[in-house]
Amino acid sequence: MYIIQGGETLSGEIRVQGSKNSSLPILAATILNGSKNTICDVPKIKDIEVMNQILLHLGADIVEKDNVIEINTENVNKFDVPEQLMRRMRSSIVLMGALLGRFGKAKVSYPGGCEIGPRPIDLHLKGLSLMGVNFTEGHGFLYAKASELKGAEIHLDFPSVGATENLMLAGVLAKGTTIIRNVAKEPEIVDLQNFLNRMGANVKGAGTDTIKIEGCRIQDLKQVNNYTIIPDRIAAGTYLVAAAITRGQIKLTNVIVEHLEPILAKLRETGCVIVNNKAEIELYVDKPLVSLDSLRTLPYPGFPTDMQAPMMALLATVEGTSILTETIFENRFKHAQELRRMGANITINGNTAIIKGVKQLSGAIVEAKDLRAGAALILAALAAKGETIVEGAAYVERGYENIEGNLAALGAKIIKKHKI
Repeated sequence: MYIIQGGETLSGEIRVQGSKNSSLPILAATILNGSKNTICDVPKIKDIEVMNQILLHLGADIVEKDNVIEINTENVNKFDVPEQLMRRMRSSIVLMGALLGRFGKAKVSYPGGCEIGPRPIDLHLKGLSLMGVNFTEGHGFLYAKASELKGAEIHLDFPSVGATENLMLAGVLAKGTTIIRNVAKEPEIVDLQNFLNRMGANVKGAGTDTIKIEGCRIQDLKQVNNYTIIPDRIAAGTYLVAAAITRGQIKLTNVIVEHLEPILAKLRETGCVIVNNKAEIELYVDKPLVSLDSLRTLPYPGFPTDMQAPMMALLATVEGTSILTETIFENRFKHAQELRRMGANITINGNTAIIKGVKQLSGAIVEAKDLRAGAALILAALAAKGETIVEGAAYVERGYENIEGNLAALGAKIIKKHKI
């Protein structure tokens, strides 16, 4: 749990961690080359721990030092992902594409992670089927097998990040050309493409609607030395909101401003002052913030669904009425009920939240039900009067490296305690 004494105005500088959502598929991608790879700026978070445990189970050798992971997948000889680990992290499904590429088979259970609504993997299965993969189910497991992975033309019904990543990984060692249309355009997809190409793959088009992969042989792939993960745009956005909600100021280093533009645009709309250059951003508040007529979550380059909960916390403290619409996940308003315990005035109508700002939130005992909800409750607690206890720290630890230490360095009164 996190224990927070609210009311401190935050001020200072933070270096943003490497991206969680880039690190996970890139770690999965190391299976493809069966070589030694060195990956830098990997965040020290629970999801990375789980991914490393899965890779160790599969036969990889891993050495971690600070934020650098050296992983050798030469001796990977298994193709089953343990159910208890799969259930802890949804992103583990991307291992399927890499295992199919290397071995032509994979055994997985249906993935777990945060309960933020249905995230079916049918798009993954449909695309992989077109590449020659046959699926059978039994005893809660999904068995995938391909006598030969072959290139295919695939059109995704929705630009799913996970499906895009899985199909990219499968396409690297498939025979022939794979073309995937209506793909996700997130920066993390571009990062995965860059890593695969450093390995010797031939992937083009990440960041656009269509990705094209010319399949190659495993002997064409080489080891990757010192690949640096992009900065985490959601962690960066969370810290920007921490400064905004306490009406303080912050300087972020290790950021890619372009990746943050959808978030920066909405923060500017509330009245935050933002100054940026290529690798740094400063935000400060010098006047009362205002509500937002409309905030809709959308696939990139729209406003990220992962920033919806932190923004809801901020808007709960801003005078006027804000309208927030969640278009990606249908069950992603669990934090609204917890924010109401703190005095927030939020009405949920289907996938829309109507937020009427209040003068002051007040401390309470609240519980995080998912990763970004946990971040939102911590942010609300920073601005609240009195003490807030946020339970469910394990969710927050899945995606934020040392969030309590970073916030304390900005002047927050926050400690983390493990329940006895």
